[in-house]
Amino acid sequence: MKTLVFIETDNGAPVASSWEALGKALELGGAVEALVIGQGVAAAAADAGSRGASKVYVVDDASRGIFDLDLFAADAKAVVAQSGADAFLASHTGNGRDLAGAVGFDLGAGVIADCLELKADGARLIGTRPIFSGNILVDVSVDGKPQVATLRPRAAAPAQPAGGSAEIVNVAPAAVASKVQVKAVERAETGEVPLTEASVIVSGGRGVAKDPVLGFKLIGELAAVLGGAVGASRAAVDAGFIPYKHQVGQTGKVVRPDVYIACGISGAVQHLAGMGSSKVIVCINKDAESPLFSVANYGIVGDLYEVVPALTRAAKSKLNK
Repeated sequence: MKTLVFIETDNGAPVASSWEALGKALELGGAVEALVIGQGVAAAAADAGSRGASKVYVVDDASRGIFDLDLFAADAKAVVAQSGADAFLASHTGNGRDLAGAVGFDLGAGVIADCLELKADGARLIGTRPIFSGNILVDVSVDGKPQVATLRPRAAAPAQPAGGSAEIVNVAPAAVASKVQVKAVERAETGEVPLTEASVIVSGGRGVAKDPVLGFKLIGELAAVLGGAVGASRAAVDAGFIPYKHQVGQTGKVVRPDVYIACGISGAVQHLAGMGSSKVIVCINKDAESPLFSVANYGIVGDLYEVVPALTRAAKSKLNK
């Protein structure tokens, strides 16, 4: 089986979860090639080769400096045909899932989205993915060629640099017109750990309502000590306590950290759909009947305004910070 992996970039730099997709493709076995689309992506292409891709197709053009689904899908379809790949794999980021869906639709191919696990049965991909808001896991396969799949960030070990090199194939941008025009790009403040890449997430919910500013300050301090990211439930976002970019859940980010600490979050099914696959779940809530306790590995019944600072102090002491 030959797998073509989309290496997503941002301002020319590879998105970290793309290396997880590449690592999974290498684990599946068979030939593994990569596709890099963007502007100034020569270093990213070389990095893909050093991490195990035998061939890297590169579309490097000023018109690809910002992700544009029409343009990227046309490029990806052309490279899929050129490579003869049996499978097309991308990370399940916002751009990755859009691209996979567009490629699958245009090629009449089946798409296995948001996989927590991927394995190969000969030349057939089998993906394990959640359904019914994460309450059930199913194994899914599709007919035809290519097979298209997206892998949830943090669902696989990233491919590591091994000093190798790949054949670089420069591909001309597809001659298509975009249906959209980007007027401007405003980037969020830097320095934060992206939710989908964080190994530790500390989230706040409706329970911070007593003093939202202080509540999320305490949550942020714990996240900083643990080297993690700050998340939130939809209730907290809808109440204006914190911006949408922090929202975890069915209508926010889908995450899979090593540790998820939920502070004052009841555990509605929509929130569970976004974080239920976390490796370890810690629930902090004054309400001992909170539904999230039923899925948590560890539960603390108490006021987050007392418990979170205590955890921060303990973490600082343990980590010598």
